Amino acid sequence: MSELTPPWNRESAHKKVKFAQDMWNSKDPNKVYKGYTEDSIWRNRDIFLRGHDEIKAFLTQKWGHEREYRLRKELFAFTDDKIAVQFWYEYVDVYGQWWRTYGLEDWTFAGDGRMRKRQMSANDVKIADDERWFKDSVDVNNVDISEKHW
Repeated sequence: MSELTPPWNRESAHKKVKFAQDMWNSKDPNKVYKGYTEDSIWRNRDIFLRGHDEIKAFLTQKWGHEREYRLRKELFAFTDDKIAVQFWYEYVDVYGQWWRTYGLEDWTFAGDGRMRKRQMSANDVKIADDERWFKDSVDVNNVDISEKHW
């Protein structure tokens, strides 16, 4: 979405967050990496990455392990070239255990709207199948996430 470029306002930042959510929910590393600059710097928990090749490899491994991945991102804050995001995602691991991840991201953008820096911090919680929010037919944007999960 080339029209989604900094400087951000509330509407454009919100659209950028939801666009990123949809891209990540595609679970297609060959689509997702294009939203980042060639020299993009990432910190994903305790993993440090730089550039398209490392990002694609990381996402390929991630979605190989995190099956039935479903993500929701919400705008937390923004400035001219930065966006902060609160997110939740759920997945089932290779052993059949369901997980919910709670986290925050800090994004910095290049002038063309691609992300040049991404920092992510998150915590994982084991959940039972009947505790899932993002079941297959559910629109992740319509799930009521109560204040105790913020």
